[in-house]
Amino acid sequence: MFGLKAAKEAERVLKFFEEERSNDNRPRRAIEAIRAWAQGERKLNMKEVRKLSLDAHASAREVKTDAAKFAAHSAGQAVGTWHAPAHALGAFGYAGRAVIAGKKKLSKR
Repeated sequence: MFGLKAAKEAERVLKFFEEERSNDNRPRRAIEAIRAWAQGERKLNMKEVRKLSLDAHASAREVKTDAAKFAAHSAGQAVGTWHAPAHALGAFGYAGRAVIAGKKKLSKR
């Protein structure tokens, strides 16, 4: 349950990341993996979850805007709910920060 909710929240802000790095699918892969697992469509293991999470977090270091960075971190936290449901809090927290940063970005235009 936490995994699915975290995936939905991370996907809601993924646009901020994909606007900046449309060819980088690491955060999207993390979101898709946890959603598929939460819906019983896929099995995951610790090695795979760790890689998906670390890859999403690494992608956050490669973007320029805070909105994109927080969106990628949200995805990394979402997939982490597989082993620790409390990571859902991180997914929601980063998603909220992405929304705030995204609004600031829009107001500067």
